[in-house]
Amino acid sequence: MSQEQTIRSVVECKGIGLHSGAPVRLRILPAAAGTGIVFRRTDLDGFEIEAVSRNVARVSYATSLMKQGVLISTTEHILSAFIGMGIDNAIVELDNLELPILDGSARPFVEMIENAGVRKQRRPRKYLKIRRELEMREGNKFIAIHPSDTYSVSYSINFPHPLIGKERFELQLSNGNYLRQIAAARTFGSREDERAMRNMGLIRGASRENCIVLTRDGVENGPLRFPDEFVRHKVLDLVGDLALLGKQILGKVFADRAGHAMHTALVSRILRDKTMWEEVTVSEHETPIHSEAGAEATAGSSI
Repeated sequence: MSQEQTIRSVVECKGIGLHSGAPVRLRILPAAAGTGIVFRRTDLDGFEIEAVSRNVARVSYATSLMKQGVLISTTEHILSAFIGMGIDNAIVELDNLELPILDGSARPFVEMIENAGVRKQRRPRKYLKIRRELEMREGNKFIAIHPSDTYSVSYSINFPHPLIGKERFELQLSNGNYLRQIAAARTFGSREDERAMRNMGLIRGASRENCIVLTRDGVENGPLRFPDEFVRHKVLDLVGDLALLGKQILGKVFADRAGHAMHTALVSRILRDKTMWEEVTVSEHETPIHSEAGAEATAGSSI
């Protein structure tokens, strides 16, 4: 039987928030079986916010959680790393409102989890198995989920930039694929949009060290880690946003120019209709997400 997992020891890092620019210290702590992922604001008397759909607040340029007026911002990268590494239970402590952006990908969080070690727990892991199709459209944006015995993602983007244009990436989240092909993909933005976004109070912590900076006809701080790093980062974001279902998924997700708002809207729609899914356990040899930490992560991080 596939079992829930947590980390073995406490790990920490320091950084700044992508949008707030505020300094923040983050620690990941082991948690008991059945806890799920819980964020804890140590600067606010240890106030806790569960990483679940009901606490979703703002989802424009990042996915934020709010409970009783307390905010946790830019959660998607660490949640994505937890799914990719098969971590079901953890406490994430931070002393400010926004998680650190670090290098703009999930790789630093994956490396923290590797350094902490992964510990199996006695409780059987329950998966959210999709039973029927659900599709959502909004203009030229689209997202859907279909039944499957494994977790896979197919994502398409179309950006009016000579380096991006139309990109599509399909991934089966098994056998270390997340670590090799997704974790290192960084967030990105353009110099042309920078002034407008800063005027909106966004990307105050953005720099050449934590995101891909696009100019009109190229990349200011190349080389890219993958030829199609842009769409791979969208897959990374999607995996993190869908973690707000509270369980690992058995289903096939299709997305076309979707973004955070549609990702979290899909989560809400799935949870609202209990005929859409069932909770199941699977045997160890059928586990759909297998992290293969260590050598696989090292291979992915060298790209």
